[in-house]
Amino acid sequence: MKKQVNRIDCIACGKRELSKNEIGLNKKILGREVQVFYCINCLAAELDLTVEKLLSAIENFKEQGCTLFE
Repeated sequence: MKKQVNRIDCIACGKRELSKNEIGLNKKILGREVQVFYCINCLAAELDLTVEKLLSAIENFKEQGCTLFE
């Protein structure tokens, strides 16, 4: 029996199949109970930050051992 994978798409632009890092960043910044997700570009626009700043944040969270990221 094939395992069903729940695909998460960006609520703003419709980008399909967000990465684990994009999903983790949404949960880390918006809260673990978040129901809608943004791709990294749309999240940056929503938060008025640069994509580079968010990518740097992902690396920092990984270094801290956060399991929300790959």
